[in-house]
This record gives sequence, C-alpha cells and structure tokens, in this order.
Amino acid sequence: MTDLNNFNNSLAEYGQIQTEIIHLLETSKRAVARNINSIMTATYWEIGRRIVEFEQGGEGRAGYGELLIERLAIDLTQRFGRGFSQRNLEQMRAFYFNWPITQTVSALFENSGSICQTLSGKFNIPNIFQEDDGSFDLKNLAKKFALSWSAYVCLLSVKNPEARRFYEIEAFRCGWSVRQLARQIDSQFYERIALSRNKAAMLEKSSQASPEDFISPEEAIRDPFIFEFLDLKDEYSESDLEDALIQHLADFLLELGDDFAFIGRQRRLRIDDTWFRVDLLFFHRRLQCLVIIDLKTGKFSHADAGQMHLYLNYAREHWMKPGENLPVGLILCASKGASEAHYALDGLPNKVLAAEYQMLLPKENVLIEELDRSRRELESRKLIAGENLK
Repeated sequence: MTDLNNFNNSLAEYGQIQTEIIHLLETSKRAVARNINSIMTATYWEIGRRIVEFEQGGEGRAGYGELLIERLAIDLTQRFGRGFSQRNLEQMRAFYFNWPITQTVSALFENSGSICQTLSGKFNIPNIFQEDDGSFDLKNLAKKFALSWSAYVCLLSVKNPEARRFYEIEAFRCGWSVRQLARQIDSQFYERIALSRNKAAMLEKSSQASPEDFISPEEAIRDPFIFEFLDLKDEYSESDLEDALIQHLADFLLELGDDFAFIGRQRRLRIDDTWFRVDLLFFHRRLQCLVIIDLKTGKFSHADAGQMHLYLNYAREHWMKPGENLPVGLILCASKGASEAHYALDGLPNKVLAAEYQMLLPKENVLIEELDRSRRELESRKLIAGENLK
C-alpha cells in the first residue's frame, strides 16, 4: 500500500518523464526519416549523374539514351525490386540536370541575391564526392540536399526554373511539408506573389501551416518513396477498424470457394506523382480477371466511382497479363446504417461478359450482410475490451 501511495504522489513526476520520452521518440523518428530521405536523395542524384555522363560519353551513346533507361529499369527492378521504373529513372536524370550544383539550399538562402538564378547553372562539380578507392561518399553528398526526395519530385513538376527556385527556398525557409509545398504549387503561389503589392504579408502567411499539412513521424517514415528505396512491404490502413475489416473481407472471399485467388492487400500504385492504394487485389479463376476491392468507411460518393475507374484503367495497362479478361472493381462502403456495395462493370466489351461477371461474382447483398456483421462484431469486441480496461 505504501508503494502505491508513493507512486500516486509521484504522478506529476511520471507525467514529466512520459512527456520527455514521447518527445524523444517523436524527434528520433523524424530524424530517422530525414536521414533515410537524405541518403536516398543523394543516391538518386548520383544515379542521375551517372546516367547523364554515360549518355554524354560520345555520339554513339547519345543515340540510345532512352534505351539505356529502359534496360536499367528492367535490370535494377529484377535486382532491387520496386523504385526503379523507367519514370523513376527519368526523374533521377532530371533531378541531376536541374540540381547539378553542390551548394546547400541553406547557403543559397543566405545568399539571397542569388535567389533568381536558375539551379541548372554555374557549379557543376560531378566527382567532388568520389573517394580515392572509387567508392562514393553519400554521407557528405546527402548534406547538400535540405529537402526530401518527395519534395524534389514535387519541384520537378514546376517547369519555370525561377518558380522552382522560389518554391525550393521557401520550402526550406518555412519548413513546408510535402503536402504544404504541393498545395502552394497547385495554388500558383509564385505567380500570385509576383502580382501582389504586399509580398511580405503573403510570405508571412505562407509560413503558417494548416492542420492538413502536418505530417506525423509515422507518416514520414511510411513515405512510399522510402518503402521503395528500402524495398519494404508497406501494408497499413488508416485505422484499426479498417484494417480488421479488410482482413475479414479477404478471409470471407477466400471461404466462398476456390474462385478467388488472393494477390495482395494495400497494393500501391503511382499515377503521375500521386500515390494510391488498392485495399484488396484478387484474381478470379473462372472469370480470368483481376478483382479490385476498395473499402470506404464513409458513404458512397461519385468520387469513389471515379477513383475506382482510375484503378481499373491502371490495372488494365500495368497489371493485366495476356489472355486475361478486363479487371472488375468492387467498392464497399462501411458507413453505419448505410452499407453499400457497387461493382464497376462499365467499359466491358460486351453485355455477355458483363452478365457472366454478375453471375459468378458474389451478390452485392451477401457482401453487405458480411460487411455489417463484421463491423458489428469488431465494434463489439472493441467495446468489451474498453470495459475490461476500466
């Protein structure tokens, strides 16, 4: 009893050490994400430099620059997994072209008179980080890039070098997250500030982040680029409930028979510079097609249908194998009191195929009943667990 009383008297001290440890862990996670990102950025810059120098190594090489990218994409993907598509390698090459200097962004910011110079300019020193033994000093090169690779990919979408330079320096000065940087670019902040009579006020306002701009340490470490770079699996959901529902749905479909063959969950895809995730991906053996399943915890909207058709178009171009039928999509909405299921069958080449899909795929009402049952069961378990903790 004495020990309990002493512990209760020390609750204030406990609160302090708890706060300190939480701050330490959050700071460490951010530091880990920054370190991984800086090494990754330096590596991609160096890959871009080597591609450019190989292409410029003579007239014979210049003629097959694109063939080099295609061959590298195939070979590197086979060796290292994701992250080395043709598009990614082209971005690494463009990264080197647009950032060939070895000055840090902080140095450029301090020399504000150079803010209007293009980054493609004056100080190309390609081998400054080459060691005597031929190895490459990524650690020191990484110090030259103050922003994350995601931020540089975002900046590559800005075609005007002056605007790109402006956004880079403001992102560093204000500590913009990638979301904030993307929002400023989408809102044409550079063009608007050029026309403004009160530029100082606009710059001051731009440094204030909105709640949606904040990226937690966990989100920073879960950056899709980091998962690609380390070739890690990145399966996660937005909530415990959503994660459990996805797992229940996968188990339920597999229990219906041997028609459904599981391929993966939280399958990631990249369209332009935007990342999407498909909750579940199956292959239907009798229909000979992919089945894409997207779970929504809110009400069904037309935007959900548009996103599913985006997934289907991507799957048709990148995931289908020769001889397979067109993929089909299933949108499941798990909102309380309004569960819905929608098959996306538009775009199929004929009505016979559409009818076959409808005959062999699970009935929508069966899926809705299973979704409701699973949600109620999971919420009941959560409630019971909460009562037991009291």
